Amino acid sequence: MPVSFFLVLSALLFSIGIYGVLARQHAVLVLLSIELMLNAVNINLVAFSAMLQEAGLGGQVFALFVIAVAAAEVGVGLAIVILIYRNRQSVDLDELDLMKW
Repeated sequence: MPVSFFLVLSALLFSIGIYGVLARQHAVLVLLSIELMLNAVNINLVAFSAMLQEAGLGGQVFALFVIAVAAAEVGVGLAIVILIYRNRQSVDLDELDLMKW
């Protein structure tokens, strides 16, 4: 398969993720959109790694690193969302002003 198929898929997923981050008001959905964007980056990394086989496994190693960072982001992000829900009884991003001066 041509690499352009994977690039179009990745661009579509990344665009959906950007829309989700900008348009959503619920914190959990924003975290899911960020995960979608990170998965789009992983598709790009693996596609270019497969296309440039003589360059080694650099893209696949970076994809594993992105997966590890995404797992840490989910853990920390969900912990913050749960703490905000306990204090505010809502995770609506428009209502969050905990970090304002």
